[in-house]
Amino acid sequence: MPKFRTAAIVPVKTFSKAKTRLNLSCEKTEDICKAMLNDVLHAISQSKLIEKIAIVSKDESAFKIGKKFGTIEIHDEKELGVNNAVYLADRYFLAEDFDSTIVFPQDIPLIRSEDIQALFDFHITPRSALVVPSRKFDGTNALFRTPVNLMETHYDEDSYKIHLTTAQNKTASTALVLIRRMMLDIDEPEDLHYILKNTNYSISDALKNFL
Repeated sequence: MPKFRTAAIVPVKTFSKAKTRLNLSCEKTEDICKAMLNDVLHAISQSKLIEKIAIVSKDESAFKIGKKFGTIEIHDEKELGVNNAVYLADRYFLAEDFDSTIVFPQDIPLIRSEDIQALFDFHITPRSALVVPSRKFDGTNALFRTPVNLMETHYDEDSYKIHLTTAQNKTASTALVLIRRMMLDIDEPEDLHYILKNTNYSISDALKNFL
């Protein structure tokens, strides 16, 4: 039986322009973005289900971090947003004959490889879409699609609801999947404090420096 090939797509906005709601200096913003990206790539790279990881960015610092994990570099010089970044990666993985992709944001540093396995456990047909929302149910923290070109993405538009609706129009095999660590993203200072106060999950030393 042919191997089912899955890739991870991690769009990365230029660090100095990201996470403005954290209200940190430019230097600290870049540092926390680097720390989160490192944690996310580490978890994905530990999953035996993911064959390749692509970083889509114009930030050379992101690519430098990605080199430690053997990531594919897809240059997004125009940086037109997450949807365009995913589109660029979709084209690459379609050309490479991948069966599916999972889009992960760079700001879910508590993710573990077993969470990716838990997501895969919901995949039951060759034509499927799985959506993991953010903790506040205002975004999409993981999007699994098979085939790769099953649907376009709709980030920054109350995305998890639109992704669900769009997927349901493409396939009956669509599900909203709640995986707690994947749902915990970091956009604001309160997100870091929420993680420490309401979970038993460990946070990397690099992120602790920002509390």
